Amino acid sequence: MLPLLTSPQIREADAYTIANEPVSSIDLMERASKAFVGWFVNHFPDKKKAISVYCGTGNNGGDGLAIGRMLDEHQYKSVSVKVARFSDKASSDFNANFKRLQQTGVSVIEIKPADNFPAENSPVIIDALLGTGLNKPLTGDYKNLVSHINSLKRTVVAVDVPTGLFSEGEVPSDAAVLKSNLVITFQQPKINFLLPDCAPYIECCEVVNIGIDEKFVRSLNSPYRAVEEKDIRKLLKPRSRFSNKGTYGHALIVAGQDETMGAALLSAAACAYSGAGLTTACVPKCGLTALNSYMPELMAIVRNGAEVPVIEWEKFNSIGIGPGLGKQEDSMALFADILANYKKPMVIDADALNLLATYKELWSGIPENSILTPHMKEFDRLFGDHVNWWQRIQTGIEKAAKLKLYILLKNDYTIVITPQGNVYFNTTSNSAMATGGMGDVLTGIITSLLAQKYSPEEACIIGAYVHGKAGDELALPNRLNVVMPGQLAARLPATMAKLMA
Repeated sequence: MLPLLTSPQIREADAYTIANEPVSSIDLMERASKAFVGWFVNHFPDKKKAISVYCGTGNNGGDGLAIGRMLDEHQYKSVSVKVARFSDKASSDFNANFKRLQQTGVSVIEIKPADNFPAENSPVIIDALLGTGLNKPLTGDYKNLVSHINSLKRTVVAVDVPTGLFSEGEVPSDAAVLKSNLVITFQQPKINFLLPDCAPYIECCEVVNIGIDEKFVRSLNSPYRAVEEKDIRKLLKPRSRFSNKGTYGHALIVAGQDETMGAALLSAAACAYSGAGLTTACVPKCGLTALNSYMPELMAIVRNGAEVPVIEWEKFNSIGIGPGLGKQEDSMALFADILANYKKPMVIDADALNLLATYKELWSGIPENSILTPHMKEFDRLFGDHVNWWQRIQTGIEKAAKLKLYILLKNDYTIVITPQGNVYFNTTSNSAMATGGMGDVLTGIITSLLAQKYSPEEACIIGAYVHGKAGDELALPNRLNVVMPGQLAARLPATMAKLMA
């Protein structure tokens, strides 16, 4: 897993690298600036286009000065640097790079407090005003400068972090942030980059390696981690010779009502496609024909009206409940019966989550290590309203530990929160997957993985990843604007086979 560091941990990792590589801080800054410029010149190849670099007087500003010098060395014809001198303080590395820049022909303009802002004719602006050290919202001169640059409507490329944005923690809804078309960030994405609260401020992010000591970074034991493909390749277990359907477990999907059989079909199909040896769907009697027609490989337990069906609990290695189940009293009675009789970890989604939010007495029956899979609104129904996603993560950490459950919070970067306090960010998926029924497919995948004897943590991490990966394989190479959930479910065997290869 790729560790995601907080601002103090980033500074600690920088300091360790400087002391133990060893490398001077100014040379580490040079390395970071070179990595930035290496990406920039490949994607902004027009060397006649004017570029303005806005610098503060800290180390982020020092990066900006070095970047301006390097762009000049790369023969960009019109590079200018604007230094915001809003205090008498400056870092030693900033001062060293300022002297280096003065030995070039790059134009430098200093902006002092209460100055009128200089005319800006460059179509591309590089933001190196403030970096990861920011711990309070912008005010005064910096806030005014950020508002001014935002008003120019230029292409903005931020160095490491957009000015005004916190690397982690709550982002105030009225925060003054320099809106960036692109952020070129160092070593690993910042935690807040993976949350929807940053969408108004960042269009795209690229990570460049600057040689921070990776062994030390991992030793910091950050609870925040990004899931990478190599992690999934290690976790997935290929199907072996001399195995049979019993080897891969029997999963039960409890879902669907008269008007919502689609959710049950998608979830059950995804369960089968992702490898469960046997998949049974517990569906209303009216849905039996649809189930048999949609996928004859699925078995059925029929629900007849409000009558709770007789279920042979010992047959099933996992249960997923909720897609299209409804919130009526008979749904509540069925859910209560399952909780009273089934004591293995289960997957609780959709209407089952809504039932939990309404009938608090159901909570006590949830088996330990079960998995809740809410989207944002369902999460807030369960645990109260939240102003932002950082609050949701902190609540998720608290509730997962207290209730001894896994919480999979759906998002562009779906977040898995464990009872031990680890927070995993999934790194697959795309906007073409934003269609009704995708969550039902994910429920089926995770239920299938539990049936195959993956641990609840593994099932969450693998499930979110292969769900998004299948969507990426359908959408991105084929430039599809929309990927349908049924397509994605059918894609799962191929996606998983590639990852197991």
